[in-house]
This record gives sequence, C-alpha cells and structure tokens, in this order.
Amino acid sequence: MHPYPPIAEHGLIGDLQTCALVSSEGVLNWFCSPRFDSPSIFAGLLDHDRGGYFGITVDAPAVLGAERPAPGAGVVTRQLYLADTAILITRFLTADGVGEVVDFMPVPEEHTATDVHQVVRYMRVVRGTVRFTLECRPRFDYGRAPHALVLDGSTARFDGPGLTARLQAVETVALEADGQDVRATVTLDAGENAAARLTVSAAGSEDPPPLGMAEPVEQFMAVRRFWHGWIGRCGYRGRWQQMVNRSAITLKLLTYAPTGGPIAAATMGLPEQEGGERNWDYRYTWVRDASLSVRAMRDLGFTDEADGFRRWLQQRVQAGGAPNGEPLQIMYRVDGDPHLTEEVLDHLEGWRGSSPVRAGNGAADQLQLDIYGEAVYALAQAGQTNDVVGYDAWKRSAGVLDWLADNWDRPDEGIWETRGGRKNFTYSRLMCWVAFDRGIRQAVANARPADLTRWTAVRDAIMEQIMTRGWSTERRAFVQHYGSTVLDASLLLMPLVGFIAPKDPRWLSTLDAMNAELVSDSLVYRYDPEASPDGLQGAEGTFSLCSFLYVYALARAGRLEQARYAFDKMLTYANHVGLFAEEIGPTGEQLGNFPQAFTHLALITAALALDSELDQASRRAQ
Repeated sequence: MHPYPPIAEHGLIGDLQTCALVSSEGVLNWFCSPRFDSPSIFAGLLDHDRGGYFGITVDAPAVLGAERPAPGAGVVTRQLYLADTAILITRFLTADGVGEVVDFMPVPEEHTATDVHQVVRYMRVVRGTVRFTLECRPRFDYGRAPHALVLDGSTARFDGPGLTARLQAVETVALEADGQDVRATVTLDAGENAAARLTVSAAGSEDPPPLGMAEPVEQFMAVRRFWHGWIGRCGYRGRWQQMVNRSAITLKLLTYAPTGGPIAAATMGLPEQEGGERNWDYRYTWVRDASLSVRAMRDLGFTDEADGFRRWLQQRVQAGGAPNGEPLQIMYRVDGDPHLTEEVLDHLEGWRGSSPVRAGNGAADQLQLDIYGEAVYALAQAGQTNDVVGYDAWKRSAGVLDWLADNWDRPDEGIWETRGGRKNFTYSRLMCWVAFDRGIRQAVANARPADLTRWTAVRDAIMEQIMTRGWSTERRAFVQHYGSTVLDASLLLMPLVGFIAPKDPRWLSTLDAMNAELVSDSLVYRYDPEASPDGLQGAEGTFSLCSFLYVYALARAGRLEQARYAFDKMLTYANHVGLFAEEIGPTGEQLGNFPQAFTHLALITAALALDSELDQASRRAQ
C-alpha cells in the first residue's frame, strides 16, 4: 500500500456520530471513537507507522488510476458509492480476478449518544480468484497509548485506555498475531465472500457473539434502506442531481445526530500546503459553517436537519458567557463544550511530513464578530421550518443583539481566523448588518419585544460605514478591511445575504476586480497573503467554498454562461466519489481537511441558484 495516498483518494463512511476514511486501496486510515472529536484509533493518514490503520488489500501493489491490469503490473483499484448511500465499494482488478470490499457503518436506530460504533468490511469476489490481506493495527489516543491484544481464533480484542476494539471475522478467516496487532490472508473464488467487523466500545463491555455471514448482510440491507429513505426526502430535481445528493449525504454524515451539531470536516491536521504548517483541527462545530448549512439543507427539503442545528445553536445562545467573555465563541465541540485547547502532537509525522499536527483549535478564543450575523441568519432560516421561538429563547437572542449594538464596531480576527492581528474586516461588519437586519425582521414578523429603534439605527450605520470605509474608490471594489486595497472572496456572500443587489454597479465592479485578481481558471483564492499577511508561513491553494460562491454570484448577476462553465469545471475537481477537501492545489490536487462541509454546502447553494437562473432564462427565451 502507499503510505500516504493523496488526500482525495478516500471515501467517507459514518454512522452520524463518528466516521472513517477508507482509501481507494482499501485502507481505513482515519477513525475516531466514540465521537468525531474523540482521539483517533486509526490515524495512518497523519503517520503511517505510528498512527495505525485497518487494511483489507490484495497482495500485489496497487496501481492507482490505471485503466486495466497488466500481467505482473499489480492491481488496479476502483472505488465508488452504492448510489445514494454512504456504502463504499472498493474494487480490485487483478490479472487473476475481480474482488470487492464493501465498507459501511451501521446507523443506530435511536440518535442518542452511544459509545458503541461498528465498521463492517465485507469481502467478495465477482470473477476469478482474489487473495485478500487483512491487517488491523489500532493505535489509541492519537498513537500515544499502548494496547494489549487478546486473540481467540477469528476474534481479536485490543484493549486500550478506556476503550476496547474488537475485530471479529467469519470463521473462514484465521487471524494471526503480529506483535500486538493482527493480520490474515483469505483467498476467495468467484461467488465466495467473507466479512470482518470492528466494534469499538467502552473498556470492560461484554464480548459479542461470534460473527457469521448473515449478520453483516442484514446490516448492509438496513444501512441501504436508511440512506435511500433519507435521500428520498430531497426535493432537488435539477441538472446536477448526483452531485447535490452526494453533497447532502456528506453533510448528513458530518452531523452529530445526538445534538444536531455539524462538524466542519472529518479530519484534523491535513495541510493546506504539502509540508506546510497550516494544519488545523476541523472536527468541531463552527457557528459560521453550520449556520450557513441551514439554508442549504432547508432548500433541499431537509427541515429536520435545519431544526436540529437551530436547537443546538439556541442552546449555545441560552448558555451564554463563552470562555472568551463574549456571548458566543466561534466553535464548540459537538456536544456544545466550549473548551478546545490546542496541542501539538509532535510524535506524529504528519501527512507527507506536513507538521505540526494539531489537535484542538486555539482559534476558538478569537474574536470574530461575523458569527453573530450567521447565528441570527440561521435562526431566522430555521424559524420558517418550526414553531416560532419561545419568549424566553427570544429574550436571550435579543440580549445578544443588544450586546452586539455596543460591540459591532471593533477590530477582530475575521472569518479566515488569521493570526496576524485584529483588523476592521469588512466581512465582519457585513454579517453584523445581517444580524440586525434579520433580528428586526423576526421581531416584527413574530411580534416580539425588541429595541427596534436602536437596532434599526445600528443596522443603517453599519451599511453606511461599509459603503464608505469598506469601498475602495481606487479599486472600484469592496475590500478586505478598512484602509486597504486588498480583495477578499468572503465578500462573495454580499448578494446572498441581501446586503446588495446582485446586479448593483458596485457589486458588478467588485466581481470584475475579484475575477481579475483572485480567480485562476475559475478557481478562487480567499485573498492574497502577500498583500495581506495572515501571520502564517507558506501559501495555500484556491478555496473551494469561494469557488462555488463565485458561481452563485455570477449566476445571480446574470452571467450565466460564465457561471455554468465555472461550475462544470469546478465539478471536475471532485474526487472519484464526488467529495471535496478544503482547497485545490496548483496542479489540481485536493488539500486541507477532508471532506469539508463548507465546500459541499456551497456546491448545493451554487447548484440551486444556477438551476433557478437557467430555468428563468429558458422561460424568457420561449
């Protein structure tokens, strides 16, 4: 196997409480339990030797991306999802036969938090003969804690600190000890199959009964029914059905069902530049990212998910008093815990040597005033799908806006969590405007008590400030922060949130400036770090969220041919199963944490807008 396959050479499986990444060679090299934000059990993605992995591969070395197997040339691999599910199939095409590994995680019937999670790996041969090699090498607590092996025939128990991982194979698979790990080989002919199931639970839990073939098959059928039933609720019937469905499933996979809190990405420590230091932990719930996902999910018809996050967010507002002294902080653990102390795991090499590897996220302590706009935006969106917010909850929300009325005009770290000092970021002011605009609308629509006179005055003052200090007459564009001429792709949200009309001359001029400076072959950079130092070494790729927001802006501006071309080109950068990381590198490689929810929600937003504008153009042409 390749020790560090490309970031994009992975598929995602999950059970709505945690998830795993499986490479296109059949290697599971990322898995945390019992939650997304728990310490890893398999982290081969960050350190092949010390991180741990669970591989089911074939003996010959794989040839990634080859068209067909040649005698003696190894094995060609192919990976795909079973349509409209989170069931991943990895195919091995050899000179002797064709085999498959089917990977999935059973979804608990009740979405209550559990410490029991399973990964089922089902092997089968469809042609000829294939020899599989199984290796299970767990490394608990990010590879820092030892474990003890107890082996009994086709069952292995790995006892780690506070957790037990049990690997059960069908009786035809004989597990052999390899130090404190296990391995096995199994040769199957056409029509034959085998299975292995990894169960992670609290230490001291009861051993399950032996594994037979019937149970994995039943679990497979149940998981398939679940995903088909869920995606069947999707109301999108547009031109990009397959990609939108895959993005919706990905967002669902990245949501912690017991609380409704979506995480930003499945992974931590994956670099924005190979060998660089921009390696962050994204396994938490950002108020910003999750709030913007509400509209995308609601527009697809997934109101339960929109309401689930509304409840999560309202609980954070009710709790108040974040450790940073503000009413909210920018991110939380999936259960709402605000403590995310950042530490460097210096024993891990990092993906292809990209270090340091960080767990936790020190940006949680930053001041980012835009989150209040995104929070109110989300509550206003979700309020259309559920009962009107109760009086007590409204009073707490109104109190946050009263606080913001005193605090909106402050420098902050901004949306991109830069570590180069606070500035008067235009995007932060924009979202403060959104907070008051949506708060006023909610108060009036639902007849709720509010200081409307003050809120309205502040809202109008923010708009006046942005139009004067956030607008550069030299650049003929809105700029990143006051007093600068630096462009920033976060401002692509201006028309989406209703701050400016999508065909306003100022906005079209800004769009032209971004196209000239931030856009490269339809891909969009967040900003130019050389023009606006962010306190970090190295460079980064184009930001896929911004690339899709660019499509949205083009579509709403009436530049439909350019929008459709940019969208279609952006889709070519998806990986082989339709997933996107955070960024696209200079030669088209995916970079950053993977898969990223922000990117997939923006894909949905762009597809919906472009479909709508194309449909309207078609009707006008008739």
